[in-house]
Amino acid sequence: MVQWGTAAEEAAVAVLAVHGRSQDPSFMRQVAQRFGPSPARFYAPEAPGNSWYPRPFLEPLAANQPDLDESLRILDGCLAGLAGAGFAPGRVVLWGFSQGACLLSHYVLTSPRPFAGLILFTGGYIGPEALPAPAGKPLRAVPAVVRSVDQDPWVPSHRVRETAAVLSRAGAEVDVRIDPGTEHIVTDEACAAATRLLA
Repeated sequence: MVQWGTAAEEAAVAVLAVHGRSQDPSFMRQVAQRFGPSPARFYAPEAPGNSWYPRPFLEPLAANQPDLDESLRILDGCLAGLAGAGFAPGRVVLWGFSQGACLLSHYVLTSPRPFAGLILFTGGYIGPEALPAPAGKPLRAVPAVVRSVDQDPWVPSHRVRETAAVLSRAGAEVDVRIDPGTEHIVTDEACAAATRLLA
C-alpha cells in the first residue's frame, strides 16, 4: 500500500483510501492534498488492473464476480495490516471515491464494525436490489460524510441517497449532501467536510 501523511506513531487515525476505476493511489493522494491538516496516516491499496470489479456497480452482483469478492478480501487484508500496525477498526477511517466509494459502501454494510469514520465520495452500495440495514445498529455513532452531484454520469443520486439512508438505519451519523453538477469530480466542499471529520 502507498502511504503518506502524519507519521504512523503520531497519527490519531489511519485512513484507508480506496481509488476509483482506472485510477490508482496517486489520485487519492492528490485529492488528500486538498484536505486541511489532519492527524491522519493515509494508506492506499491499488486494485489489480486499476479496477476493483469489471461491470457497472448497479448490475447484478454475479456480473462482478469473482472480482468483487476478491476486492472485499483485499479490504479485509488491508484492515488486518492496519490492525497489526496499531490501528484497530475504531481508529480507521474508510475513504473512497467513485468505484472505491461503492466498494467501501458495500463492505461496511455487509461487514459492519465500529470504524472511526466513513468518507464516501460519489458512490453507493453495489447491486440492483435494495440492501437491508445490518441488524443491531453496528455503526452506532460512526460519523459518515456522503457527497455527490445530482447529475453524475456514473453514479445516480438516488443510490447515493439510498446508501446514506441504510447507513443511518445501521446507526451511523450521516452528513449527506448532493450538489448540482454533471461532472464526476470531488468538490471543494466535499474536501472541507472530510477535513472536519478527520479533525
